[in-house]
Amino acid sequence: MAKNFNSVSFTILVLVLMMASTGILKTKALPGVECPVGSGCLDPSKRVFLDECGPAPFLGTDLDCCKCCTAKYGSPPVCFAVVEGTDLHCHCYQNKP
Repeated sequence: MAKNFNSVSFTILVLVLMMASTGILKTKALPGVECPVGSGCLDPSKRVFLDECGPAPFLGTDLDCCKCCTAKYGSPPVCFAVVEGTDLHCHCYQNKP
């Protein structure tokens, strides 16, 4: 019985290590944050691009981008912010009119 248990444990360990090394266990969070939370801009079809904020490249997080956008443009109109693009710009979004 102990021999079977050890082989099952070893097999499970190998599977978990294999899954971890191939990236199967990785999840990707959705980029961007609502500014403020509950503003109804999580759905991309309900928002439009407002402007950029901060330096390029923007080295902060999405939350830093949100703070930059709300400080520069106010809330409303800012309802969503995200650091995106290959050149890492902070993009501010507003609700669709």
